[in-house]
Amino acid sequence: MIAALVKTVSAIFIFTLVYEIFNPIVNGIRINIFGWNSFGYVWYVWLLCMLLDDYTYYWFHRQNHMVRFLWAAHIVHHSSDNFNLGTAVRNGWFTILYKPFFYVWIVMIGFPPEMLVVCLGIEALWQFQLHTKYIHKLGIIEKFINTHTMHQVHHAKNLEYMDKNHGGILNVFDRIFGTWKELDKKITIEYGVTKPPNSYNIWIILTHEYKNIWQDMKKSSNWRHKFMYAFAAPGWSHDGSTLTIKQVRKQIKQEALKIISDFNIEEILCENKENLVVEIFSETG
Repeated sequence: MIAALVKTVSAIFIFTLVYEIFNPIVNGIRINIFGWNSFGYVWYVWLLCMLLDDYTYYWFHRQNHMVRFLWAAHIVHHSSDNFNLGTAVRNGWFTILYKPFFYVWIVMIGFPPEMLVVCLGIEALWQFQLHTKYIHKLGIIEKFINTHTMHQVHHAKNLEYMDKNHGGILNVFDRIFGTWKELDKKITIEYGVTKPPNSYNIWIILTHEYKNIWQDMKKSSNWRHKFMYAFAAPGWSHDGSTLTIKQVRKQIKQEALKIISDFNIEEILCENKENLVVEIFSETG
C-alpha cells in the first residue's frame, strides 16, 4: 500500500514537472513547445489519452519481460504460483524508479497530467480484476479486449504461454506485434516463474533476481557479457548454459523439423525408394 502511494505521488510530481516545462502558459494560454495548444478536457481527448496510455502500457509491460533488469522488479508480480486478486496487488517496489518515464511522453505532447493519472488508474483497475480463474471466455469482446483467460495465459510458466499477452485493456497491440496467445484448454496451466525465490521473506522476494543478475555478471570478465546479463532478455548467457524463451522455442522448432525430416526419410526407406534417397543425399553433398 505504501509502495503504491509513493509510486502514485512520484508519478504525479514527474508528470506535472514535465508538463509545466513542455507546456508553458503564454499570454494566458497553455502552448506546447512543439507549436500547438495543449489539450483540454473534451471527451474525445480523454479517449485518445486512454488509448495512448494503453499503448504505452503494452510496451512498458513487454519490456518488463524482455529486459532482465526490469524483469527483476516485475518478477515479484509473477513469482506467486497462485492466480487470484492477491496476486494482482503483489507488485515490486522498484518499478517506481522507471515506470513514469515510459509514460512521460504523453504529458510532453500536451495531455494534462491529471488526465493521464486518471487513465493510469482506470488501467490499473482493469488489470486488478483480470486476476481470477472464475470468469471464462467473454464472447465477441475477446476480439479486442484483454480478458481474464488471456491474463491467465500471461501468468503461466508453460513454455507455450511465456511472454504472451502483455496488453492492458485492449489486446489489439498483442495481435499487431505478435505476442497474443489464446487460452488452450488442453494445456494445464502452471502459474509462477521457472526460478522462484522459494521464500516468504519479503526482502528476498523483492530482490532475489537482482542477486541472480549480479552472480551471472561475475561469470565473465567481458564487459559486454556483463551488460547483456543485466539488460538482455532473461535467460541470456554468454556460453549458452541458459537460454532465453525465444532461443528455447527456436531450438525446439529446429529439433522438431529434424524429427520430421528423419521421419520422412524413414518413410521413404520403408517404401523401398532407396535409389531416391541416394539421389537426394548425393545432390546435397
